[in-house]
Amino acid sequence: MYLLFANRRAETTQQRKQNARYLAKRMAPMIRALLLMAVVLYFVATIVRIPGITAAASGWGLLLAVPLALIALAARRTHKPAPLSLLALACLFVLEVAISVNAVGVAPGQAWVMLGLLLPVASSVIWSGRWDFIAAMTLCALGPLSVLMLGRVDATHIDQYIMSLGVAIMLSIVLRAFMARTLLAQFHLEQRLREQANTDGLTGLLQRNRFLKLARSALVAAYSEQQTASLLYVDADHFKQINDDYGHAAGDAVLIALATALRTHSRPTDLIGRMGGEEFALLLPGVGLQQAGDRAEQLRLAASQIQRPNGPLTISIGIAECRGDACAAVEVLLARADQAMRQAKTSGRDRAVRAGPSAIRIGSRR
Repeated sequence: MYLLFANRRAETTQQRKQNARYLAKRMAPMIRALLLMAVVLYFVATIVRIPGITAAASGWGLLLAVPLALIALAARRTHKPAPLSLLALACLFVLEVAISVNAVGVAPGQAWVMLGLLLPVASSVIWSGRWDFIAAMTLCALGPLSVLMLGRVDATHIDQYIMSLGVAIMLSIVLRAFMARTLLAQFHLEQRLREQANTDGLTGLLQRNRFLKLARSALVAAYSEQQTASLLYVDADHFKQINDDYGHAAGDAVLIALATALRTHSRPTDLIGRMGGEEFALLLPGVGLQQAGDRAEQLRLAASQIQRPNGPLTISIGIAECRGDACAAVEVLLARADQAMRQAKTSGRDRAVRAGPSAIRIGSRR
């Protein structure tokens, strides 16, 4: 079992949760299909009556097909991972009971043995969680014991059962590990592709479209919770001059350093996006205009610690606040902050300006 789950120990708790959700989502259709197949095959096997099964046992077998069918129907209506996994475990338990009931009076070595050994292998690929897999393998190992204890068996039969079940469970571990690793590799690939599509390749910040989409959701949430929100629009001063005089590599280094400063002075709930070129936007949910002004001043001072080839970096910042219905449109908030930022440019740069009927300068070195 160590080999199966050792690779997960190095992952963060958040990554493990994401992996578990992804595995459960991908395995859900397989669980439903296998449950339905189990019901159909079991029903057919009971009707056909495998040679050696008594009539009474077959009758009990038909009766046990009812809970199997109910479990399969419930699984089709279940979409959450945990209940779906419990239904799969319940199906496995009923199958083990049904196999034992139908095996009454059957000599060891006949069909029930194969069914008991096939269950761990057949179900191995549907368990997304570690404890689900352990519980399922435990059921598969203990299920046939009642038949062994009550049947006409000797030490040879028990040895054969232990060896065969051991092989079956080891094969199940390998199959489960292969399935989990394959799906997780696909999940990580999809994650990288999403990140590449949603984040700026140079700074690692959100691209404009992704920022606007997440900002809309954040503003809707702020409006529903009757909170204010503020937006900072940041522009690096005289950035074109850096590219023209010192090359794009120098300009890229400045942008990366500025993006790092923006992340350092942001909360986990804040959204940061690169809007294009040297322009950035920060959405601050739950932050009013006064607090946003304080944050802007912190960012301005932090940017002054960044050294560009011709001296310290300066930035111009526009600040806009939204309350109530105004929070429904991120484009309006962004336009107001952009206009305030341009006022900061025309006022001499290296400063923050609040949007409003009369723009208010927050601070500057000049």
